[in-house]
Amino acid sequence: MTDRTQRAAGGAADDATGGTRTGTGADAGSGPGDSGGDGNADRDRIRTFPFPAELAVGGVGMQIGPMGGDRTWHADAPLHRVHRIDFHVVMLFTGAPVRHMIDFAEYEATAGDLLWIRPGQVHRFSRDSVYRGTVLTMQPGFLPRSTVEATGLYRYDLPPLLRPGPDRLTALQAALDQLRREYEDTATLPLTLHTAVLRHTLTAFLLRLAHLAASSAPASRQQTDSTFTRYRDAVERGFATNHSVSAYADALGYSRRTLVRAVRAATGGTPKGFIDRRVVLEAKRLLAHTDLTIGRVGAAVGFPDAANFSKFFHLHTGRSPVAFRAELR
Repeated sequence: MTDRTQRAAGGAADDATGGTRTGTGADAGSGPGDSGGDGNADRDRIRTFPFPAELAVGGVGMQIGPMGGDRTWHADAPLHRVHRIDFHVVMLFTGAPVRHMIDFAEYEATAGDLLWIRPGQVHRFSRDSVYRGTVLTMQPGFLPRSTVEATGLYRYDLPPLLRPGPDRLTALQAALDQLRREYEDTATLPLTLHTAVLRHTLTAFLLRLAHLAASSAPASRQQTDSTFTRYRDAVERGFATNHSVSAYADALGYSRRTLVRAVRAATGGTPKGFIDRRVVLEAKRLLAHTDLTIGRVGAAVGFPDAANFSKFFHLHTGRSPVAFRAELR
């Protein structure tokens, strides 16, 4: 492996384990899409870390490398704080149990388990765990749309923790090993062909991973279609300002009835319930991990009036925003 490849592979591992290159364990930053924040603003924001494209071998939109005990945690990134990422992280563990928080749920992964963290999710590394295994990071847009839909890259309804059986684990490990060999081999092919091979090899791995994830979900939620995919993506882009199912339907060119059928088939719920869950999740993230006032949290998720936000939050969680924040601090 060349020095450049070693640095890039090490960077991938550091990025996913809070290493020295990007400070992925920091809690600064802001709400959706913001990647800044410093000084006194740190506690008013959840920092978002972008994909570290400068570390990828050949500038491709992915990285793969080892996790290990020799990785150094970022000096300015307390492990008990959370952050967002705007890229995908898949960790395959080979060591002792690791506890990892993703969107208010604690997951314990041990040897043979995988964690799949998707763009926009908040997560936190464990200060007491040693992360060993292989980490894959992938930039949105690296794969074509058809592959994104086939592999369920944005199925936020699927569980992050995956526990494959022996046969599936062997196949996943082999696919990941092949992907790493292709990623590190920058001498055999021109860059354009190298990138094409990486995309195909990554797709093969993700198809296996997606099948495992879908089979781990309730049977009623194992199928999705392009209608739901488009609706989910539109809600992800617009939930902070748009809570209207009719507005989404009009923008996407669907009837409300079509959206109802698609969302029910994919999630078991309703289009309005899907929006509300996303709004509540974002509000919880901001209440738990920032010092924004209740009014500013409400405004960040589409409620200019703090009283209306409090009523909405209480309706969906059974607690006031103040009580929810107090429970976590």
